[in-house]
Amino acid sequence: MSALEDDQVLIQVGAVSLNYRDLLILRNAGQDTVEGQIPLSDAAGTVIAIGSKVSRWQVGDRVAANFFSNWLGGKYQAQHYLQGALGGSQTAGVLAEHIVANQDAIVAIPAHLTLQQAATLPCAAVTAWHALFERGQLQAGETVLIQGTGGVALFALQLAVAQGAKVIITSSSDGKLARARTLGAWQTINYRQQADWDEVALALTDGAGVDHILELGGPDTYARSINALASGGHIHQIGVLTGFGPTPNLWPLQFKNAHINGILVGSVAHFNTLNAFLSQHQITPVIDQEFAYEQASAAFDYLASAQHFGKIVINVQS
Repeated sequence: MSALEDDQVLIQVGAVSLNYRDLLILRNAGQDTVEGQIPLSDAAGTVIAIGSKVSRWQVGDRVAANFFSNWLGGKYQAQHYLQGALGGSQTAGVLAEHIVANQDAIVAIPAHLTLQQAATLPCAAVTAWHALFERGQLQAGETVLIQGTGGVALFALQLAVAQGAKVIITSSSDGKLARARTLGAWQTINYRQQADWDEVALALTDGAGVDHILELGGPDTYARSINALASGGHIHQIGVLTGFGPTPNLWPLQFKNAHINGILVGSVAHFNTLNAFLSQHQITPVIDQEFAYEQASAAFDYLASAQHFGKIVINVQS
């Protein structure tokens, strides 16, 4: 391994976690992907060496790398994704025993979390935080509808419940919906049994609609999200679980004075603010299953099966 630059730290990776993005990249690796590229964006570990001018970290600190290595704060710019998104086609990821990061591109792990729990935060938790709190300014008493029970969805549920919001969760699994209720979900909807879940959400809110919708489905769910939205509400556009395709008629949003917020993870500043909230409320991430480093391929297969409830983790250090 080459010597560290003055402002870099060397991190011994303890654990990493998977996101749906990782599956998309694995399945659709294009000609622009660097050969032998290291995958995954989410890792937590321990600082084991620091550059000569590093002042923010010491050996032994527990840290996590931000999804965007170059979005420290302020307004999002296109180059943050093109040049700094970890685990993409051009930027090396974190599925490794050691990674090197700039001292400004990492954050301290909340003291109450293990490395495995902290490894679930950089993409899914920061995305949920950015949507609901940074862009949506979520307030106690507001209603939130969340599609599914994957990583972003469950972080959004936990964060919103801690804020005092009323959360509606949709899923095709009664078992997953029951588990969501134990995490504080106010109402649940099985969309296989009630395909018109938007009308159900309207009925649950006495016709007013929901204040925030985490749009994780994509083209197949968008029209229903618009219908279920309250006046002045927010659709937080995040997922593409039903694939890519044309959006539905957006005209009704004008008559609701509503918002669509495109959400692409978040900055180091967002991550730090999230971690303060997690510490304040002692929120613990939901991990569905952990795999050994040698079982990385099996972890991807499990992600593809969509059986998980929460996050999937790979332990890099045994």
